[in-house]
Amino acid sequence: QLQVVESGGGLVQPGGSLRLSCAVSGFTLDDYAIGWFRQAPGKGREWVSCISSTDGSTYYVDSVKGRFTISRNNAENTVYLQMNSLKPEDTATYYCAAERLSCSNTFYAYDYWGQGTQVTVSS
Repeated sequence: QLQVVESGGGLVQPGGSLRLSCAVSGFTLDDYAIGWFRQAPGKGREWVSCISSTDGSTYYVDSVKGRFTISRNNAENTVYLQMNSLKPEDTATYYCAAERLSCSNTFYAYDYWGQGTQVTVSS
């Protein structure tokens, strides 16, 4: 059974940091690209970042470049999203998802989704 599970969300002050984890089972990171999306209340799901399955290339939406870093540990079948210099506008439910082919920034390209983890940036 293929499964994707996020963790690591929480409440943090502006300027703070959080590290989200995406643990996968039933498949390996050698075969699937992993993307992170987020959805704020009343808004659509926004693509945030992706790491490819082949060479580990990484991609980011402009609004998080220089602040967020995506990485993976193939031995642990886990992908991380390190989020620094967090802003109130980063507040959202964060989802990770797996895609069989190369990285995409569109949600319908992804096959397997986690349940999400809440990130709240507030003083």
